[in-house]
Amino acid sequence: MKLVVLDGYTLNPGDLSWDGLSALGEITIYEHTPFDKVVEKVKGADIVFTNKTPIGEYELSQLDGLKYIGVLATGYNIVDTEAAKRRNIIVSNIPTYGTKSVAQMTFALLLEMTQHVQRHSDAVFNGDWAKCRDYCFWNYPLIELAGKTMGIIGFGRIGQATAHIAEAFGMKVLGYSRHKSDQSHRRNFRWCDELDELFRESDVVSLHCPLYLETKGIINKETLKKMKKTAFLINTSRGQLVVEEDLAEALNNGIIAGAGLDVLSSEPPKAGNPLFRAKNCLITPHISWATKEARARLMDIAVDNLKAFLEGNPVHVVNK
Repeated sequence: MKLVVLDGYTLNPGDLSWDGLSALGEITIYEHTPFDKVVEKVKGADIVFTNKTPIGEYELSQLDGLKYIGVLATGYNIVDTEAAKRRNIIVSNIPTYGTKSVAQMTFALLLEMTQHVQRHSDAVFNGDWAKCRDYCFWNYPLIELAGKTMGIIGFGRIGQATAHIAEAFGMKVLGYSRHKSDQSHRRNFRWCDELDELFRESDVVSLHCPLYLETKGIINKETLKKMKKTAFLINTSRGQLVVEEDLAEALNNGIIAGAGLDVLSSEPPKAGNPLFRAKNCLITPHISWATKEARARLMDIAVDNLKAFLEGNPVHVVNK
């Protein structure tokens, strides 16, 4: 059994082990693979793993012996799953591994916008505190989260984990989801039947929904106008949920107070992205999933997925 990993560096830059996969077959690990080299690298393999290297109709048409594609992520849009299905190639993904890490990143972004920890630390190292006549100082508004309302769009595992943290901070939580699960155990929670209600009442709007046709561009000029001028937007889900030009305009014109984004519509971003010129905007390089603990879980699930496939009982299949 021949295994190929196309872009192993993303998952494992050297702090994890490939031994679990190595035990299941003859494995070749490429740190990176250019798009036009996929066929060359995978030719003759039975199994291929990819994180963000696309495998489309053309590549699949050239890979006669391929039986299984393991996506080393939850999102699997980089694989043409229908083309794989027509060729009886199983495609599996890795769900649930990053739930806690993504929820944690949501609050890392939010706390930076409400406390400005890095900016105040920079000011101290710059000597501003030493020069201050008062015993303390602050250059930016400091905002307490207790009593504020967080609106969560998408209330799956990550949305619920985010709500749990919000409750620990003493926040009220509004939820919006296509499927309303039982949340009766939450004290300060209620469902919103309409997004307008969530936008209107939230002090923080946090996106945790998948990217579908109906959610693409859900944050746009019109929905931003419905938010409070003091509200913050957090996106740790998918960049294309946000119309970036509209968000930049809203930030620059004071329509909302700030945004914390771990994802963009194009990754890596193009130099002209309008958010680079937006006020009160934090952007991190899609790292909410990338704690060592989350990546270790991802690796373990990838191994278990392959074992299940080899045993004839594939799991986490996305192209049944």
